[in-house]
Order: sequence, then C-alpha cells, then structure tokens
Amino acid sequence: MTPSLPTILMGQVAALSAPAPPEASGDYAVSRGGMVAMLLMLSAQEAERGPAARVWENGALRSLLADAAGDYDEVLGGALSSAAGVTDGDGGWSVLDAANADLRRRLIALHEAAESRRDEGVQRRILDLYVEMAKARHLDLPGAAGG
Repeated sequence: MTPSLPTILMGQVAALSAPAPPEASGDYAVSRGGMVAMLLMLSAQEAERGPAARVWENGALRSLLADAAGDYDEVLGGALSSAAGVTDGDGGWSVLDAANADLRRRLIALHEAAESRRDEGVQRRILDLYVEMAKARHLDLPGAAGG
C-alpha cells in the first residue's frame, strides 16, 4: 500500500509531537530526525505525483469496467455500467480517494466474477492494470537500491 499524502503528514505530526524520553539522545535523536526527513521526502513525491496518479488510475478503472460491462454488468447488478457516474469531483485528495475506493470495489467484484467464469482475458487485463497502478503510485525510498 502506498500511503496518501495526508497519511504521511500525520506520520510526521506523530513523530514530531511525541515527547522524547530523557534518555533519547545521540543515536535515537539522529534516527528520529532521519525518519522525519524520509517522511518529508515521501510527502514531496506524493504531493508531486499523487493527484495525477489518482486521476489516471480512476480513468483506467472506469475504462476497464466499461469494457467489461457487456459481459458482466448483469451478474454484478449494473455496478460496471454505473461506474461512469463515479466522478473525480473537484479533484481534491479525499474526493479522488473516495472515487478510487468505489472503483476498486467494483474492480474486485469484476475480478471475482471473471475468476468464477475462468475468463483469463479479463483476469489478465485486471492483473496488468494492478501492475500499472502500483507503478503509478510508486514512491522512492531514499537510499533504497534503484530508488
């Protein structure tokens, strides 16, 4: 799971507001500062890429759900064709995340239905989308190999 910017920022608040015990100096203080610095770097990355990743992901989810609607919408109670009505609203973080959560629930239902039918084509499209979604939300950890 890639944390959202508000989640990362809350981690920073927690790290900075927790009082340090009297014995917390030296290496502990340095590591605490390093943790906050890492969270700040992740925050910067998420602030830069997060909204665009969510907008792209929501569009890709809507597209896949619409493509599968002809074969699966009836068994899923219209959940796929009605996905077009799940909008990104004003583009705010919470609206984008709420739309994304709704679309992901629909995708999971489609995935379950495709598995039941042993529909390898739809399953492959879903798995490929999962990979692309993970790439779009990737954050680079400082000092990590390849990061």
